[in-house]
Amino acid sequence: MSTSEAKARQEAPRDADLTAEILRNALCVAAEEASIVVVRSAYSTFIVEGADAAAAILDADGRLIAHSLSTALIQCASLRSALPYVIKAHPLGTMAPGDVFVLNDVYQGGIHANDLLVFRPVFMDGEPRYFTGTLIHVADLSGLSAGGMASDATDVYLEGLQLPPVRIATADGLVDDLVRVLAANSRTPEKLVGDLRALIAGVNVAARRLEEIAESHTPDGLARGIDAYLAHTEHRMRTGLAALPQGTHRGEYRLDSGHTIRVAVTVDGSGGVVVDFDGTDEQVPHPINSGFSQTHGGVMYAVRCFVDPSLPMNEGCFAPVDVRMPAGSLVNCTPPFPGGGRFGTVAAAEEAIFAALTSASPGSGGVAASGILQAFSISGARRPWLHMSFDLGGMGARDGYDGPDATGALFGGGRNIIPQAEPIEARLPVRIEEVSLIPGSGGAGRHRGGLGTRTVIRMLDDARVDTRGDRLLRPPPGAAGGEPGRAGGYYRERPDGTREPLGAKATRQPLAAGEALVVETSGGGGYGDPAERDPEAIRRDLADGRVTKEGA
Repeated sequence: MSTSEAKARQEAPRDADLTAEILRNALCVAAEEASIVVVRSAYSTFIVEGADAAAAILDADGRLIAHSLSTALIQCASLRSALPYVIKAHPLGTMAPGDVFVLNDVYQGGIHANDLLVFRPVFMDGEPRYFTGTLIHVADLSGLSAGGMASDATDVYLEGLQLPPVRIATADGLVDDLVRVLAANSRTPEKLVGDLRALIAGVNVAARRLEEIAESHTPDGLARGIDAYLAHTEHRMRTGLAALPQGTHRGEYRLDSGHTIRVAVTVDGSGGVVVDFDGTDEQVPHPINSGFSQTHGGVMYAVRCFVDPSLPMNEGCFAPVDVRMPAGSLVNCTPPFPGGGRFGTVAAAEEAIFAALTSASPGSGGVAASGILQAFSISGARRPWLHMSFDLGGMGARDGYDGPDATGALFGGGRNIIPQAEPIEARLPVRIEEVSLIPGSGGAGRHRGGLGTRTVIRMLDDARVDTRGDRLLRPPPGAAGGEPGRAGGYYRERPDGTREPLGAKATRQPLAAGEALVVETSGGGGYGDPAERDPEAIRRDLADGRVTKEGA
């Protein structure tokens, strides 16, 4: 073999790898552009200012190919889970270019009534080969409480209008009759229709970008490139999973309601993992259950915390993880049980997996629990307006690290973790008086838990408030001798400054003009004996105002 031939053979794999990486990034950029289009086109403040949107590219086999960078894993898991139901309801052979489908059914891969999932088939060589998908939480779609936040819903029908996979648009435009039905079931119809158009704009943009990529690489070249990089991701994922302690490891976590999520994580030692929730409590007629897509997303978040964080999130990550969720349990609700308050259960599932896998590591004292998101909505009592948000608690500490402040979603999210004061005040009759960290709210330990937050929103018009929180009655516990984080709560503040608790799951509570809603999130648990905390770290805590006195 000549020197030139040997050099060519060495360079060929590198060229192929480079081409695959260029292709992967082009697809991710297409999904990200779709997400940006949705955010910039939406009407709801929650979307425009919170960027709570997701976009993905999938193939006709339901494989997740790429998703937007800001997407929470539970959102991309929902898009991935729902597509097979769209195809089942509308077989590929019945689809036409320009068709767009929408659903929100929690039992068919959706999240809850207010999260609309939109899909558009992308045709190549006359067949639907791929799908683009977008997802956002629309302002309102019926239900007991504005924004779909009713914590007293005893079945799914009280959470909002239910949508199986239906065709919402064709090449000729929107299906007007269906749009009118949706608008008639919303307290904010203009925002709902505007948000729906934004979702459709997003899938259209992603579809055009995908067609451009196929034109550049050819349809067959695109398919080969996708197969190659999904296989590469799966190989890396299996390599990471193979390094976990072999065997079956168990963990559990209890909700404020007293219900428990239990999990057994079995690591086969060769790159496969089974996550089994057998033994988890049965579903209940309250919105604390989770749909299967949301639990699956939480599992993927938790498992990915133990592998290479630079792994791209696509089908290659899902393939080695077998998730078993008993039907009719808290982690896989069935009709007609509600699923709108799923995030407490999803976060509990994640904590149970953390407990299982860290307990398997020699010398590990576990991971302290986090203060998760606290959702709430404020709606007009005399005229229609709506503000929705979720505030995040502190993350739990772990061996060697303090917990980060106010990032305890455990599965990501948009910018709405921090209230955008100016645009909210410009659009709604409220005043944001305070957004701050709560000193001393992180659990004490050799490593401190992250701090929770305090948000004060003053009403300038009569309103109603709905709350949906957890880890408020049972604050996030510490680990390895660390103390629990400070429990948060929701409060009504009277004009004279007096406060009274509203409850972790209050519904349609009146707030008069001049009164304020105070939202305090829980701090994360601490790790290790507090007496072992480094004196320099204690001095730094005091200087930074993280604690108010030594030992606090």
